[in-house]
Amino acid sequence: MRQYQELLRHVLESGSRHEDRTGVGTLSVFGYQTRYDLRAGFPILTTKRVPFRWVAEELFWFLTGDTNEKNLQARGVDIWAEWADLDHTSRFGREEGDLGPIYGYLWRSFGGDYPTMNGFDQIADLIRQIETNPNSRRLIVSGWNPPTANLVDLPPCHTLFHFKIENERTLHCQLYQRSADAFLGVPFNISSYALLTHMIAHVCGLEPGEFIHTFGDLHIYLNHMDQVSELLSREPLELPTLEFVNADGLKGLVGLLSFKFENLKLSGYRSHGKISAPVAV
Repeated sequence: MRQYQELLRHVLESGSRHEDRTGVGTLSVFGYQTRYDLRAGFPILTTKRVPFRWVAEELFWFLTGDTNEKNLQARGVDIWAEWADLDHTSRFGREEGDLGPIYGYLWRSFGGDYPTMNGFDQIADLIRQIETNPNSRRLIVSGWNPPTANLVDLPPCHTLFHFKIENERTLHCQLYQRSADAFLGVPFNISSYALLTHMIAHVCGLEPGEFIHTFGDLHIYLNHMDQVSELLSREPLELPTLEFVNADGLKGLVGLLSFKFENLKLSGYRSHGKISAPVAV
């Protein structure tokens, strides 16, 4: 994960100071890209501990189309809690825990009448296209819907992901992320989309290729500077490998939606210790 170390150094060396909606302030750059070869190991940070189960459970939650944070909490994951309390949800006339039309809803019911799941199922269409038209250049899922972007407290930051099938067997994924918290959010995003690429490749009979991460506003919050310095002082370790367990029968859309954490085995994950940092809400 030296690519991630280079990403942080790029922001530190080339970034400019910006005020932001949280009031914390950032050092940011506009436009950056990293690439991870998924055949060379699973891209998860080794210079600090990343809770892989949380990454997986959040992804599974997105794929169901669910947007109730209480259901994610029930899986033991509280990373959305700051935006799910009544103070935040009531601004939009919603109950506590109801995050509104965020990722899961947009992926599974784009353009629908929230909370009714009557919109366009982008994940189902993606799998159908991969299976029936693998040469398509339209293997795209959008997480940005302008009419609803201001109807949630935190509009989607990872806004569009695009797949390409090479030589009828290798699946590549590129993510465009409009806004990226380099220290807290980006490590989750890298591992989440790497996992998604592995899963989709598996259920479609393909092999994972590259994950390409393209950024709009890439930033380090000013109250994360000490943590970034500590992380950069650490030497990256060897990447682990991802294996699927009892997953041979998981095929197509039904298979993708049936994945559980018990189907994942991250072998050889070693890391330096956790580095805590405040979330800018």
